[in-house]
Amino acid sequence: MKISEHISYNEATRSSTAIRNGIDNTPPESVLSNMRLVANVCFEPLRNWYRNPITINSFYRCPDLNKRVGGSKTSQHMTGEAIDIDVHDDDENRKLFDWCKDNLEFDQLIWEYGGKWVHISYRADGNNRNQVLNIG
Repeated sequence: MKISEHISYNEATRSSTAIRNGIDNTPPESVLSNMRLVANVCFEPLRNWYRNPITINSFYRCPDLNKRVGGSKTSQHMTGEAIDIDVHDDDENRKLFDWCKDNLEFDQLIWEYGGKWVHISYRADGNNRNQVLNIG
């Protein structure tokens, strides 16, 4: 099953933490709908511009998994509205971040821990704030 052209269901739901701890990270259908929206509105335009693979570090996190990894109690990962991406190079991650900032509508775009990954979220209700943040 695919979430979008370049994201498989397994990529979007896999978590070594979930596997290690026996956590079922299966999203409900309403969350899958949000995930497809984020993938098609945010990820796919970026992937098509970048023209190279982009790693999904974290997409969906069930509440138990989110708690286990120390995620925010209001994390958009739990609703399928956020995705963390990485190309394993801080300078290249900066290119992704800057392109998203200049070309996409989003709720939050976060430069995390000096470029170790980029977080982008999109609200299904359309109330996107276009917040650009730096964490860590």
